[in-house]
Amino acid sequence: MNVTVIGAGLAGCEAAWQLAQWGISVTLREMKPQKMTPAHHSPGFAELVCSNSLRSDQLENAVGLLKEELRRCGSLILRCADGTRVEAGGALAVDREGFSAAVTAAVRSHPNITVAEGEVTAIPEGEVIVASGPLTSDALSAAIAGLFPERGYLNFFDAAAPIVTFESIDMEHAWFASRYDRGTADYINCALTEEEYLAFWRELCAAEEAEVHGFEDKNVFEGCMPVEVMARRGVQTLAFGPLKPRGLPDPKTGREPYAVVQLRRDNRQGTLYNLVGFQTHLKWGEQRRVFSMIPALKNAEYVRYGVMHRNTYLDSPRLLDRYYRVRGQERISFAGQITGVEGYVESTASGFLAGTELARRLLGQEPVDFPRETAIGALACYVSNECVTDFQPMNINFGIMPPLDRRVKGKRNKNGLLSRRSLDIIDGLKERL
Repeated sequence: MNVTVIGAGLAGCEAAWQLAQWGISVTLREMKPQKMTPAHHSPGFAELVCSNSLRSDQLENAVGLLKEELRRCGSLILRCADGTRVEAGGALAVDREGFSAAVTAAVRSHPNITVAEGEVTAIPEGEVIVASGPLTSDALSAAIAGLFPERGYLNFFDAAAPIVTFESIDMEHAWFASRYDRGTADYINCALTEEEYLAFWRELCAAEEAEVHGFEDKNVFEGCMPVEVMARRGVQTLAFGPLKPRGLPDPKTGREPYAVVQLRRDNRQGTLYNLVGFQTHLKWGEQRRVFSMIPALKNAEYVRYGVMHRNTYLDSPRLLDRYYRVRGQERISFAGQITGVEGYVESTASGFLAGTELARRLLGQEPVDFPRETAIGALACYVSNECVTDFQPMNINFGIMPPLDRRVKGKRNKNGLLSRRSLDIIDGLKERL
């Protein structure tokens, strides 16, 4: 009994691990390092291409709930993330290289997992989980498209933020703090006056972009929008978005600046920081020129510039069931961002569910059937909901979970009760995992 898992990203590694933990033999296919994409830099598994943050770790936030569900269910990815955590206030951020190394070591050392390097260009026979991600190679994309001759893909572009060295940040124009003093003071906050902000905005709007074939603003997923695209939507868009100063008073003046650029630690040593919300596909020289207009980054040293890359996902409500299996071709499952789940944790959850439910089916056991009252189940039900007509990538949110059976005053209290309900269900299901 063997399952082929294609892709050693977050979803693929999680799926392979869960199958292996159930005693299923797994062949994990990964094209790196023999073939790399423009967005990948490391031969390791579970490489974090964009941010190093897995977002909020608070149970009043849906992604915080999703992480806690995965922890309680024995997720490899969450175990490695917790083990390589870097300080980021109320968020779970990781040392990018340490995290990848931990996942790679665990997967490669599992006795039930065999790693086979090299590009996959056709769908293998037998049981398969395709977790090739948003950067699926052209050859494999064509093979997947052949499964759905009347359906096809939806395409959009994703953008990654630049990373700078800590020692090159001018702390005379910046300070450590977390917004509204939530958690520890782990973010570097770079102030802009109104005059500085307006000058920066004008140059950002006019900056020269790198050529990306087929790129149009309307095709950009809102949750990962390039900062220059956002800026073009209006002079105040950034000031009310990623540069919002609320809850970040400057300790020198005691007042909130006109705008604030936040930097988040990118490694455990605190030597590297990424520009939060600054995904971009500007030319590299333009990035240096424009971003140096931020006073604290006037002499910043860039270890990685922002990049733009293709992101591909399926019209999943028409194609997949709640187990991420292809309807009518149940031997083939998908997992990760190619299914239309958006985000690191969401990708992990899809890999966990696809691997767990496939293992149970192969062992002749009934499915777990994670209900919509859990974040894991709600995400799978959304992706497979045939009533969704204009399908777009989806982060986990409480809006796709059933409401409480009573009114609760205050959003934080309501979300806390939704999380408690979910975790009670998860604890009841754990004996089947």
